[in-house]
This record gives sequence, structure tokens and C-alpha cells, in this order.
Amino acid sequence: MSSSRSGYHHGDLAHALEAAAMQLLVDKPAQEISLREVARAADVSHNAPYHHFSDRRGLLKVLAERSMADLVVAVRAAIEEASDPRSAAIEGGAAYIRFAVEHPHGFDVIYDPTVCIPGEPSETMAPLIAELEELLSTASVAAGLDSESGVTGVWGLVHGLGTLCAAGHFSLDDALAASSEALGRMLPHRLL
Repeated sequence: MSSSRSGYHHGDLAHALEAAAMQLLVDKPAQEISLREVARAADVSHNAPYHHFSDRRGLLKVLAERSMADLVVAVRAAIEEASDPRSAAIEGGAAYIRFAVEHPHGFDVIYDPTVCIPGEPSETMAPLIAELEELLSTASVAAGLDSESGVTGVWGLVHGLGTLCAAGHFSLDDALAASSEALGRMLPHRLL
């Protein structure tokens, strides 16, 4: 069976295009990925992406949504594997920072305000944002943080450290140590 541009036979064009786009995102910023490049990477005709993505912004939205889903999975896994509530908050934050560093282009497209407009997330992105907020909030509250502004501070801390670390301002080890120390000071010590 031929899998070339002359006879597309993948059977799942959407999956093939999204997988190709996510693979391109590993090496380059989302803003530099074109629909034509996605078509080449998926080995389909240059018009094929238009059957799945309405336009280039549609491609960027899918990249942001898939990246956010991966971030949520990483944070959830870290929180669930922790031995106690305090560790869950610290490890959830560490997973967030690691994701920013290990997937910088995915992380950037998640928070690109031209792709995911603040206050106007897509139908797919809205529940992902809510889940990430809930994970960070629940872990922080379970660890003893009892204010909404404190939870916002936790998110801001790990986001800022992840962004700065991904940009090369300091090492991952330094970012994780700073996060652990700062969160350790923010979260009250409680006897369980």
C-alpha cells in the first residue's frame, strides 16, 4: 500500500497530521511551523492539513491543546505519586517546571495569548485549564495553603521558574531547588 502524497492511506488523517505537528514542535517554536511543513512531515498532499485544521491558527490551537493535555498528565502523575499532601504540592510544582524545560515550545504555545486568548479558551482547552488549576489548588490546599491568592502564588512561582529555566537563566536543578525551598516556606507544616 502506498503512503505517499499520491495516495493517502493512513486511515486517520487527523491523527497523522497532529502527530507530525507535535513532532515538529519538539525542535521549533509553534509560530515557525507551517501547514505545508506539517503536510510534508505527515507525507500527505500540501492541501491535506486544511481538511483538519481550518487555518494556521487552528493548527496552533491544537498544538496548545495537546501540549496542555501533556502538562496536565505530568502534574497529575507527580501529585498522585507523592507520599503526603506537602510533597504532592512540591512535586506537582516540580513536574510543571520540568515540563517547561523539557518541552519549551509546547509550553510556550500553551501560554501564547494569541493562541489561547485569556478568558476565551477553546472548548478543548477550557477543561484542561480548569483541571490544571484544580490540581495545583487541591494539592496546595491539602498541604495547608488556605487562600486563593496563595494558590495563585504557587502557580506563578512554578510558572516563572519554569519559564526562566527554559530560557537558560539557570539550571533545572537550581529551579527545582528554588521551587522546593519557596514552596516549603509557603506551605505550613502540619501534622497529619
